[in-house]
Amino acid sequence: TLIGIFLGVISAVNQDTWIDRSANAFAILGVSTPSFFAGIIIAWFFGFVLGDYTGLNMSGSLYNYDPFRGEVMTWKNLVLPMITLGLRPLAIIVQLTRSAMLDVLNQDYIRTAKAKGLSNHRIIYKHALKNALNPVVTAISGWFASLLAGSFFVEYIFGYNGLGKATVDALELADFPVVMGAILFVAFIFVLINILVDIAYAFIDPLIKLT
Repeated sequence: TLIGIFLGVISAVNQDTWIDRSANAFAILGVSTPSFFAGIIIAWFFGFVLGDYTGLNMSGSLYNYDPFRGEVMTWKNLVLPMITLGLRPLAIIVQLTRSAMLDVLNQDYIRTAKAKGLSNHRIIYKHALKNALNPVVTAISGWFASLLAGSFFVEYIFGYNGLGKATVDALELADFPVVMGAILFVAFIFVLINILVDIAYAFIDPLIKLT
């Protein structure tokens, strides 16, 4: 989210430059690539082809067993699944932030702020960005559901022993209590995120009040 908003702002501020075109090309590529396909390519390229340089594994879980130290946490196994899951939402956030920022930067109050001699940094981040975040925040809540659904396939591709892989394994074994429990947990997280997004609206937009 933070990287996407930052890239979107940079792209909007530098409209029609190589920075803007590069950000747009990345966004189009990210939106066009489904997670299950991106996962295979990323695992093969960074975990196999460049594995000696990156030190990353094609598959593995957060917790691994060491014969001397017992169960240890292997943080590097989070990197490739995290990148795979984050690509499409990142691309969407870049596009939405850019579009919203371009609309806001053309408003009268932005021209007034420039005429008053305010610095570009203050105009962009204090006045423009805050008013451009509403559609971005809305998209974040929607794409979080896609993240949860995509994690089921991504965990299976990377052999990551998480909730997604456990659910897919339970489906294959017709273990319905595990499937129902996983769905209930995912639904709870999704509802919680939507509640937090509604609360965030009140802090972003002063016209919206918590009741």
